Amino acid sequence: MILSHHRTGIWAFALLFNAWTLSAAADTGSLTIKVNQPGAKISPHFYGLMTEEINHSYDGGLYGELLQNRAFQDNAAAPAHWSAVTSGESAATISLDRTAPVNPSLGASLRLDIASASDKNPAGVANEGYWGVPVNPKTSYKVSFYARSSPGFSGPLTVGIESADGKTTYARAKITGVSSQWKQYTATLKTGPEAPATTAGRFVIVANRPGTIWFSLVSLFPPTYKSRTNGNRIDLMEKLAAMNPGFLRMPGGNYLEGGTIAERFDWKKTIGPVEGRAGHQGPWGYRSTDGMGLLEFLNWCEDLNMQPVLAVYGGYSLGGEYVKPGPDLEPFVQDALDEIEYVTGDKSTKWGAERVRNGHPAPFALTYVEIGNEDGFDRSRSYDGRFTQFYDAIKAKYPKIKLMATDNVKTRTPDLIDHHYYRSATEMARDAAHYDSYSRTAPKVFVGEWASIEGSPTPTFHAALGDAAWLTGLERNADVVEMECYAPLLVNVNPNGRQWSTNLIGYDALTSFGSPSYYVQAMFGANRGDVVLPVEVQVAETHEELPPPSGKIGVGSWRTQAEFKDVQVTQGGRTLYQKDFAGGAADWRAGRGEWKTSGGVLRQSSGDDNCQMVAGDASWTDYTYRLKARKISGDEGFAIMFHCKDADSYLWWNVGGWGNTRTALQESNAGAMYEIGKSSPVTVETGRWYDVRIELQGSHIRCYLDDKLVQEMDDTPPPIPPLYAAASRDLKSGDIIVKAVNITGAPQRLTVTLQGVSQIRPSAESWVLTGQKEDVNSIASPTKAAPVRKTIEGIGSTFTHEFPASSVTVLRIKAKD
Repeated sequence: MILSHHRTGIWAFALLFNAWTLSAAADTGSLTIKVNQPGAKISPHFYGLMTEEINHSYDGGLYGELLQNRAFQDNAAAPAHWSAVTSGESAATISLDRTAPVNPSLGASLRLDIASASDKNPAGVANEGYWGVPVNPKTSYKVSFYARSSPGFSGPLTVGIESADGKTTYARAKITGVSSQWKQYTATLKTGPEAPATTAGRFVIVANRPGTIWFSLVSLFPPTYKSRTNGNRIDLMEKLAAMNPGFLRMPGGNYLEGGTIAERFDWKKTIGPVEGRAGHQGPWGYRSTDGMGLLEFLNWCEDLNMQPVLAVYGGYSLGGEYVKPGPDLEPFVQDALDEIEYVTGDKSTKWGAERVRNGHPAPFALTYVEIGNEDGFDRSRSYDGRFTQFYDAIKAKYPKIKLMATDNVKTRTPDLIDHHYYRSATEMARDAAHYDSYSRTAPKVFVGEWASIEGSPTPTFHAALGDAAWLTGLERNADVVEMECYAPLLVNVNPNGRQWSTNLIGYDALTSFGSPSYYVQAMFGANRGDVVLPVEVQVAETHEELPPPSGKIGVGSWRTQAEFKDVQVTQGGRTLYQKDFAGGAADWRAGRGEWKTSGGVLRQSSGDDNCQMVAGDASWTDYTYRLKARKISGDEGFAIMFHCKDADSYLWWNVGGWGNTRTALQESNAGAMYEIGKSSPVTVETGRWYDVRIELQGSHIRCYLDDKLVQEMDDTPPPIPPLYAAASRDLKSGDIIVKAVNITGAPQRLTVTLQGVSQIRPSAESWVLTGQKEDVNSIASPTKAAPVRKTIEGIGSTFTHEFPASSVTVLRIKAKD
């Protein structure tokens, strides 16, 4: 997952397909599929899944555990998500205790001191779950926990699921025999047919007499997919299965790296019994239980018949820590070799035997290993050396494994390189031809993270159109694009459950839904052909009316302290705005960063990423923006913002970016940032004031430093093609699969011609997804935008078909050569 807004994607604008022309005929266009000229093979692993611990994707999401902070390690000062339960005259308190733990991995326990309790007025502890403990009728839940007690207390304890106010009990069971020695206890809770389906439940353990009880690793599991112990949530697994994924990129991107080296996904600490897993701090603001460990990821692959794409820690973490190539890196290289052996080794190997002891005798197939994640952000520029060291060691022992690089490397040639894209729906559609001009001799591509960023917490229907258009381009270029996966995959939609704006599948504790973009992935994944078929399209010409560029002005910095003064905005001979900061900056809106004014200077003094301060009028257009700027200290230079719509949509001139190595224009759209135009080798001197001038006339941009023109470009996007298409063939069945995306607000009536087939069944299966651009699915309306499947008649070697306005269509046609 992209943690930073510094993107280096390049707009590649080429009109579409093997052939694309615009027809003057307004009534009917054409779609020609050259069935007799099959092209590149499409990998059986083309469509896949990428997930990581973000948005409570694992804990509080896919992983079945219902209790939050089950091991009492989320907060060092207090038992977060737990509370004391009392009623009537009963009295009790709870606290954390680090004396005499169950084992070193479970270093903290929950101490319950009951001062008074009775049969009518018990006392105990309650867990709130992940935004509620879900309740379903006629359902069995598995309870387990470790407990010990003070002398003289032996129970009983009552465990149960009840309403959040404690007035209604949905299921309960008794535990006896608690002693002064740690012991694990288990029970089954069964709800009756009268229990409601609700998220407003809580889990409780109560006693009816005074005493002190210590608890550790308190767990509550619902039924799991394929009844796996320590398994996954059924409804989410079923949605993933419906996507027909060919692979799982695991354990994730930033989650693999960690914020620091110590917080990386250390796989050896995630295997074996869960009571031996201490968990670790994740990069997205909350702690991971590590209940979803390496073997659980592999079981997940097995359950959905997917290939694992194993990402191994490559020696770089998000906070900037890295391991130097050479002797320092060697232990991490060995760790990767051990991990591959755990996955693929038989019982005669050290780590294969460990997997057998963990409960999985058979080795797993492994084709792909990725070295690190997004190592282009490593300012030490050490990835080439680190990749080489991993590459040589892994290829020496496992020569058939395909190795993926996450950034450009020179000393070795990776089998694949991982590309990431986050853009608006319009930009994803506009760049659908991105790989048409990609080198056919360069390493193959794994598009390991991408999404149209529109909608929160899940995509809009408009985003789904952009996603579908982009996917047609990836599939048409299957000779270079070997695999793809959308990201992020999962999001808990509750307040504070989300850390990323746009995500594929949403859920709360009880239920889940697929977004419109989810249905695009499911439609395309369920209809994957074996070979690409060339496509030619003719449609009526359309004209996209774009408003003139406009927006506020601003200043920014990235891991750098910087100062700004003498701001002026003019339009022709008229001054629109002027600011010397002598009187403060009350009319400027601050985003991230530490902003203060003093002596007529606006200063940003933090070392944060993406610091911003904005002022002015959103309607400003055709203006000249002048100011003075200087770098005080830090890694980079400064950024000058213009055409600002909001905190996530703007342009900025990044002067001395990328570790103060170059200068370029960048655009942020819905939080996704990428370069536009060419960069210049301009760096920034610390302490020097620069005169900055940006001239904006329509879409034309000129950027000056000290009156020297540094950047000039037209930010005019080409027209967006109205219809995108790809075709493939299932070699086993002979089926011709057509995927078409109409992004316009009018139907597209096309004459479809299938060249080179002699027998065609007159009926075909179709899946059509339509909606309004702003439509979103939700817990309350899970299928507002969902595909409709039906049989269509009148199919032949030539037939006419109308693709609805704003639609994604898949046609599956039965044919023989």
